[in-house]
Amino acid sequence: MTVNQRQMANAIRALAMDAIQAANSGHPGMPMGMADVATVLYSDFLKFDPADPKWPDRDRFVLSAGHGSMLAYATLHLTGYARPTMDNIRNFRQLHSPCAGHPENFELEGVEATTGPLGQGLAMAVGMAIAERHLNAVFGDDLVDHKTWVVAGDGCLMEGINHEAIGLAGHLGLGRLNVLWDDNRITIDGAVDLSSSEDIAARYAATGWHVVKCDGHDFDDIKRAMAEAVADPRPSLIACHTIIGYGAPNKQGSSKVHGSPLGDEEIAATRQQLGWDSAPFEVPEDILSAWRALGAKGASAKSEWQDRLSNSSKKTEFTRRMTGDVDSTAAMSTYKAQLAVDLPKAATRKSSEMALGPLTEAFPELLGGSADLTGSNNTKTSFTKPLNKDDYSGRYIYYGIREFGMAAAMNGMALHGGVVPFGGTFMIFSDYARPAIRLSALQGLRVVYVLTHDSIGQGEDGPTHQPVEQLQSLRMIPNLEVFRPCDAIEVAECWQLALERKDGPSVLALSRQDLAMVRTSVDSNLSAKGAYRIQTAGTARKVVLIATGSEVALATEVAAQLEAKGIGADVVSMPSMTRFLAQDAAYRNDVLPDDGTLRVSIEAGTTFGWSDITGSNGLHIGLDRFGASAPGKVLMDHFGFSADKITPQIIAKLG
Repeated sequence: MTVNQRQMANAIRALAMDAIQAANSGHPGMPMGMADVATVLYSDFLKFDPADPKWPDRDRFVLSAGHGSMLAYATLHLTGYARPTMDNIRNFRQLHSPCAGHPENFELEGVEATTGPLGQGLAMAVGMAIAERHLNAVFGDDLVDHKTWVVAGDGCLMEGINHEAIGLAGHLGLGRLNVLWDDNRITIDGAVDLSSSEDIAARYAATGWHVVKCDGHDFDDIKRAMAEAVADPRPSLIACHTIIGYGAPNKQGSSKVHGSPLGDEEIAATRQQLGWDSAPFEVPEDILSAWRALGAKGASAKSEWQDRLSNSSKKTEFTRRMTGDVDSTAAMSTYKAQLAVDLPKAATRKSSEMALGPLTEAFPELLGGSADLTGSNNTKTSFTKPLNKDDYSGRYIYYGIREFGMAAAMNGMALHGGVVPFGGTFMIFSDYARPAIRLSALQGLRVVYVLTHDSIGQGEDGPTHQPVEQLQSLRMIPNLEVFRPCDAIEVAECWQLALERKDGPSVLALSRQDLAMVRTSVDSNLSAKGAYRIQTAGTARKVVLIATGSEVALATEVAAQLEAKGIGADVVSMPSMTRFLAQDAAYRNDVLPDDGTLRVSIEAGTTFGWSDITGSNGLHIGLDRFGASAPGKVLMDHFGFSADKITPQIIAKLG
């Protein structure tokens, strides 16, 4: 007997309710409600090959409503991906199972993005769609011609990042992006109308999106709506009118199925309602075969694509970009040698722009942007023309005032592959982008955050714009590399390290104010070990001054005063605290000898965390309060960042 789509969808429902019941934890409502939509998507629209989950021209499917993760795990298993196995699904939400509570891209191939924080999946999908259009403009339809599909819930559409993301997508005309909205009118608290009365369809239409509606449980109507979306040149919102927990006779349509298992009694009633008489975690062979046949369909499309790639004159470059290897040594060698001759005095934000010149010339995969601060962040070069809906081959995105949306979109680009995204804003506004920066680190993505105006040295804008705690708070995020370079040479070194790091994001914390050159040697990348001795004591060493960024030059002035008083002082530049702490003990002990020498940290930010470097008896020169509005030089002196004010504190500490 022929298997119909309702039976196939019910397999998703059964696996979802069984796994969540076994875990006694999870969200059965969304996968049960969206099972019909997912079945149509996989049957008639999604281009994928379970045998090759990373095939570059596959469609991207993002489950933005990540709490409904069993929808992803069920479809991956049913269509024939190697994992999750049925045992993995039985152990849903348990230690060592790849079926985590929310989908994680590093646990399962076929999970395109780590989602769960609502709205971020959709925003990352915008970045994926940007990457697809950009690479299509460069390599053509033969090599890049795919779509990005998203399942999003009411929560995804309520979160503020949704407004940023859809505004950007509409402005860029990302017609290959299709969002399947699980329009079930239920949140955890209850009905959506408890908290929201907005016209979501009108909001999307106002931002330049195509909007179409369908009955999310009528297979023909779902297919009609998806076909309309695919045909429309605009990004599309497909409002799928669904019943949350569809099939659960006593709980469907209510918040009771949103965040709790159905319970044994309701599961039994649901099985009867659906006509599903298989035991838990069992799928009838004919239904499983129908799903596996969908998975097998992609093999021919992938094979045809591989033939086109093999015969393409662009094969080598396309493969290089998708592999993601970046060796910037040759591109930067001449530039850094000239720096050692010219010794430019420049703000490190300007030094960053200077370094980006040869980098963006050598590596066309570098795609930059700024959250409406291009002239302040200095992220645009002569090699990065604008990317817009009229020319996707551009390499610079004007993100507008959308820090969170920019960061999430960059995550999506990095996940897509073929581009290396970097984007700028003021360091103080990293707080707006922080949830996406955290997901960059969690997913191990190569994203470069150019964060300028990194201290009170930025001056007159005052304490609302002066970062104090941001540096250390960013250093606290696991797998996020935070670089604070002291001059143009260190900036160049840190850019190289950021680009060559494939398994995580980087922050470049850069100054507004001009900084004198402290380094003159470019023989090796001294920043690579996180910290190094930039100046050695001229007399018997009693102090080690450890500074970052704009305070390194200040530390050399302090050292000069101490040396004049017969107090030997090393100066250590520490562009990356975490990188230094990762070095072996021998290197750390050489830079910071454990011989009773006084360690002094100098950084124009909170002193929190510096005892990890200085030890419990160290001296911390920092700022554990908010700044003020005045010229930068005035503020630095006012808050004690001058040699005349630091030197006496050190002498007093030495006793």
